[in-house]
Amino acid sequence: MANAQHMFVVTGGPGSGKSSLIDAMTRRGFRTMPEAGRAIIQDQVRIGGPALPWADRAIFAELMLGWELRSYHEALASDAPVLMDRGIPDVVGYLTLCGLPVPAHIEAAAKIHPYNERVFLAPYWGAIFAQDAERKQDRQEAEATGRVMAETYTRLGYQIVELPLVGIEQRADFIAERLQAG
Repeated sequence: MANAQHMFVVTGGPGSGKSSLIDAMTRRGFRTMPEAGRAIIQDQVRIGGPALPWADRAIFAELMLGWELRSYHEALASDAPVLMDRGIPDVVGYLTLCGLPVPAHIEAAAKIHPYNERVFLAPYWGAIFAQDAERKQDRQEAEATGRVMAETYTRLGYQIVELPLVGIEQRADFIAERLQAG
């Protein structure tokens, strides 16, 4: 099994500040990998495709898995720490949240592609939550997503490190300090 201790997942529900935090870490010079969901939605809308969370969630999950596997292998080649905007277990969590069965190959992918055991969770934060063209989930679903992601990563053996409800730069400091501490 490959050593992926330098790969750190940042997960959480939609609108929790996760992607803004990843952008801040990129500006600070950290290597980052972008989120699959938003890019897949944009591409599917542009081409009139069915792989959308409001159309065919199972196909959407398969495309997310493909994206996350590609991101995983790309990040694995890095020697420096890499912050991942979601990881393969997020696909498991997404299907669980949707009440859909988790196919054996997706569960296997989550188990055989490990990340650093510390997973940063951006918890639901009502004060910053907002919907947009790609983020159609309501507040209840956003909050439930954060819970399900925490449960999924915990079940798979990861330690959840909850991010504080503070500004982006303070959250970036929080992560940077933990990465430097080892």
